[in-house]
Amino acid sequence: MEEIIFFEYDDVKVTNARFLTNNQTYAMSNVTSVKPHKEDPNRLAGIIAIIVGLIFIMNESYLVGFIIIPLAVYIMSKQKTIYTVILKTSSGENRALQTYQQEYLNQVIDALNKAIVYRG
Repeated sequence: MEEIIFFEYDDVKVTNARFLTNNQTYAMSNVTSVKPHKEDPNRLAGIIAIIVGLIFIMNESYLVGFIIIPLAVYIMSKQKTIYTVILKTSSGENRALQTYQQEYLNQVIDALNKAIVYRG
């Protein structure tokens, strides 16, 4: 039986028989379901740093405050949401692929669902 490719980009490939990602191969016959997972960045440390910076400014330590606040804002702005493909197999759940691009993740999940349906 010939493999049908549902998705292929860089090192990620979804066929009716296999899912290849990051030098890892999953047999589609073992995959029972697939779901996305979204992990928002934890910005608590940045918020605390901004509050500390404001406290320094209120105590007339302007230089320290004006260094901490922009640094915290910069670090918080660089944090990104992580999107993950979670495969459910007979051996449990596997985090198969992580990306910062939601559309890319959606394409991979769509291809995986098509491969599962094709398998029957």
